[in-house]
Amino acid sequence: MQRFYETVFIARQDITANQVDTMAQGFNKLIKDAGGQVAKTELCGLRNLAYPIKKNKKGHYVLMNFAVDSDTVKEMERTMRLDENVLRYMTVRAEGLDKNPSILMQQKSFKETVTKYDEVDPAEFKRPAKREG
Repeated sequence: MQRFYETVFIARQDITANQVDTMAQGFNKLIKDAGGQVAKTELCGLRNLAYPIKKNKKGHYVLMNFAVDSDTVKEMERTMRLDENVLRYMTVRAEGLDKNPSILMQQKSFKETVTKYDEVDPAEFKRPAKREG
């Protein structure tokens, strides 16, 4: 039985936007191959984290809204758990498929941030070498 779900996952800061997009497309393919449907996938961009996660202070946020059976959700979460590029993920049951943009994507200031998203160089987020002394 298909149910409605919403998943948010955070990817590491040092991967590119294209890599994040490829990850999201892979999860979408998993859902579609299982007979589900994807209402929307929003790449929310590189955002500051509230606290460091695995030594990352920023992360690429992705929001997905879809309908699929629960076994496929378990498989998708297992894949996310094993993927070292995924810092955190959360899947919740939704009331329905929401094709409208999220509140975050509707904000004017956020739209300007997302347009600059591809211009971010992941190398700038690498940690400097420890100084001896």
